[in-house]
Amino acid sequence: MKIEILGVGCAKCHKLEELVRAVVGDTGVSAEIIKVEDIKKIMGYGVMTTPALVIDGEVRIAGKMPTTDQVKSWLTVK
Repeated sequence: MKIEILGVGCAKCHKLEELVRAVVGDTGVSAEIIKVEDIKKIMGYGVMTTPALVIDGEVRIAGKMPTTDQVKSWLTVK
């Protein structure tokens, strides 16, 4: 699984990364976590506000923080 955290270093972007890493650790999901800070790459996903979370190429949320339960469901649903 490829997880991309889109953001240019804002406080919420850092919190999203911490949340995702914690959920990955708790669930034991095998995932590659990548921070994307290049604004052109972020805009390439159609994202205009950060933070945003992309899982396997699909934007799951943008412009706000997801809940822990939301992230768990996105990572564990097959």
